[in-house]
Amino acid sequence: MTCRLTRRHLLRTGAAAATLPWLPRVASAQERRFAPQPDGWRTFEVTTTVTVADVQGTTRLWLPIPDLDTPWQRSLDHSWTGNASRVAIVADAPRGVRMLYAEFPPGVAEPTLALTSRVQTRNRTVDWNRPAGVREDPAVLRAALRPTELKPLDGIVRKTALEATRGARTDFDKVRAIYDWVVANAHREPKVRGCGTGDIVTMLETGNLGGKCADLNAVFAGLCRAVGVPARDVYGLRVAPSAFGYKELGANPANLTGAQHCRAEAYIAGHGWVAMDPADVLKVMRQETPEWIRDTDHPVVAPVRAGLFGNWEGNWIGWNTANDLMLPGSAGKASLPFLMYPNGENDSGRFDELSPDTFRYRIQGREITA
Repeated sequence: MTCRLTRRHLLRTGAAAATLPWLPRVASAQERRFAPQPDGWRTFEVTTTVTVADVQGTTRLWLPIPDLDTPWQRSLDHSWTGNASRVAIVADAPRGVRMLYAEFPPGVAEPTLALTSRVQTRNRTVDWNRPAGVREDPAVLRAALRPTELKPLDGIVRKTALEATRGARTDFDKVRAIYDWVVANAHREPKVRGCGTGDIVTMLETGNLGGKCADLNAVFAGLCRAVGVPARDVYGLRVAPSAFGYKELGANPANLTGAQHCRAEAYIAGHGWVAMDPADVLKVMRQETPEWIRDTDHPVVAPVRAGLFGNWEGNWIGWNTANDLMLPGSAGKASLPFLMYPNGENDSGRFDELSPDTFRYRIQGREITA
């Protein structure tokens, strides 16, 4: 079975995964820079292939798709092949997030699904000296101020947010203070599985502010919401090396299976949704060099700390911004904190999405330049 879904029509076609060489250039500490500039669109093709070996009854799969159409990203089309009895793009309507769903009856010996998505991205920048005058749907802003299961806005979250923003009067000042607070007080913990869970209350209550992107940027977004600034996590995937030589800020297109990355946004009046990524600052500090860099003014760190306050590099695609979502058609009733990885289940229960070798999925990509 082969299907293609575009914005306007449905065609039957084939799709195949491809790769590009992994050739990042590593700059010296003295020449490091990180300054994404307004640039043209880049087109990427990303293929997720799932092959389920442990077949027990009916198999169901849910794969994230790049479902954001914004000034910095355009989803083009999705196509799929495989031996499922049913494949469709479905949605958790209350959260507004779409995903590809596939169902395989018990008689299928090796359930297989390959999803290919084409998406365009570009660098995302902000000119703080020139307000954009943009407006947002009030309902979207209200949603970005609500608590979630793992991001409550009272108790220690509210207390920490007030302490971090003491003296800050404008939304810009509050966001700047929270960004700096996360960079100064949290740290990247490589031993955390996947991208973390985003349980910010446990992090704050224990004082253990070590985690990965879904933890660290969740702290940022939660603290912003707790002081009245709309903010949200954006769940996605790195798809190409960084143009600035930072190995930790890019990915190998030939193997994107572990390249998931969560970013963040804050809404600032006059500028709209603004890119943020304190988690990547902390990743550079912990993993860019053999030694853990503790100084935020270090020549390797300083350009990233400055650049990721308001800017993104267009070597990443966003899946969605949803929290506490349900998988349509799932036999399980528990919600997911976010959808950033392939998910699946059969009669034995939910698969471990953080174990691609046992779940058996791989993600590959290529940049289309012609």
